Amino acid sequence: MARPRSFDRDHVLHAAERQFRTSGYNGTSVDDISAATGLGRGSFYATFDGKHGVLLESMSGYLARLSEGPREMLAGPDEGALERLHQYLLRAVHGVPLTADVLPASDRAGAACFAAKMALEIGASDSEVKHLANECFSVVRTAVAECVRAAQRNRDIDPDADPDDLAYLLLTIIRGTDVVGAYGHSPARLTAIAESAFTLLPRPHHR
Repeated sequence: MARPRSFDRDHVLHAAERQFRTSGYNGTSVDDISAATGLGRGSFYATFDGKHGVLLESMSGYLARLSEGPREMLAGPDEGALERLHQYLLRAVHGVPLTADVLPASDRAGAACFAAKMALEIGASDSEVKHLANECFSVVRTAVAECVRAAQRNRDIDPDADPDDLAYLLLTIIRGTDVVGAYGHSPARLTAIAESAFTLLPRPHHR
């Protein structure tokens, strides 16, 4: 009879994610993951089939968390949509986790998008990582675009603007601030970026 697992799978995946965030995929060894998770090499390979397997499961778990956080933050009545977008931008550029995350909010590397980090490092050569990263981006883009549409219905954003284009614009700015924040720029600079992005949202033309 097979012995039951004596570890918490979610705990192991969260620990592996933290390690990948800190060291990158190529900079992380199986021994690093074993040390971070407390899982022996034999159990690790039997459960996840190696480093790539645990990365894919970690990204899938991140996608599941991401499917809830931004959507809940951005959903609500039309009359509050513009301010929800504003607060979302401020939280995102300051690295406040937008998911039920596994790292402290003060950890800049931890708050940045895990999927984006992996996509930049290995997505060009790894179709499975690229697919999961695209799924993560799509989830957030859809939530932002829906909030833009709500603001358009409330006449706070130009109803003729393309909500998907605006979502891409805002998320491109947010991902750029991951880099700016990593360089050590001040919170005041990040706030200024968020406020500038917010002013880019086109307002209705009043006749």
